Amino acid sequence: MINHVALIGGVRVGGSNPVRIMGILNVSPESFYKKSVATTKSRIRDAARCIEDKGADFIDIGGMSTAPYLSTMISERTETRRILDAVSIIQNATNLPISVDTCRAGVASAALGQGVEIINDVTGLKHDKAMRQAVSEFSPSVILCAYHAGAVSAGVATTRRLLKESIRIAKESGASGMVLDPAIGFFRKSGRGIYTRIKSDWTGRDLSAIKKLGSLGSHPVMVSVSNKSFLGAILGKDPGDRLAGSLAAEAASVIYGADIIRTHNVEASRDAAAVAQKLR
Repeated sequence: MINHVALIGGVRVGGSNPVRIMGILNVSPESFYKKSVATTKSRIRDAARCIEDKGADFIDIGGMSTAPYLSTMISERTETRRILDAVSIIQNATNLPISVDTCRAGVASAALGQGVEIINDVTGLKHDKAMRQAVSEFSPSVILCAYHAGAVSAGVATTRRLLKESIRIAKESGASGMVLDPAIGFFRKSGRGIYTRIKSDWTGRDLSAIKKLGSLGSHPVMVSVSNKSFLGAILGKDPGDRLAGSLAAEAASVIYGADIIRTHNVEASRDAAAVAQKLR
């Protein structure tokens, strides 16, 4: 297993560095995990401070849910307003580097213009062609998810190929640092919104992707498994009851090669990752 190092939002990731924790804060009421949602100024501020106090290295803001089994599309204007309001509040409340979870160039550009350091694009810079210009203008760090607009096979070779395409786009656009994400939860047989279509079992695909994290490419790897659907399929539990499963999957992800854990459960995930890294 080769651990690559990158500077992401001013934080060194990968190699002998500690596994980093990215805390999730959704300002989108439609998000699937309601405990991660904050929509008022005071709740956003308090949630951000809690994420920092619990030991996160980054905070990831979502202004529109991308859950592939929900009808969650909102206007770009609404997503931008949500993101910019939250960024302003968080910048005044914490010192954490901010990641914005968006696949829209207009949202990304507005956030980067307000000082955001990281863009987390679940389409790997492929959905909105103007995203390349946004990256070129601001040179942020980018988190690249495996993504294809059509149907693909579920094999790990496909995930590597899709990530390689996004790495090329990011390099050509001048991204300052890259992290790879195998897109757990976004390879589905069917769905709504943004996802990659596969014909085979998506739970098996996600489990296989976790086992092969160390072979995804020459950049640090982030995994976002917290409360995801494959855990529900295994455990038969709703998102609010998947903490133990999430921690087990996060620990396994670290052992298999993850350098960043993106999570709803910052303190518990940090502890699980610290122990798992000692076993890696």
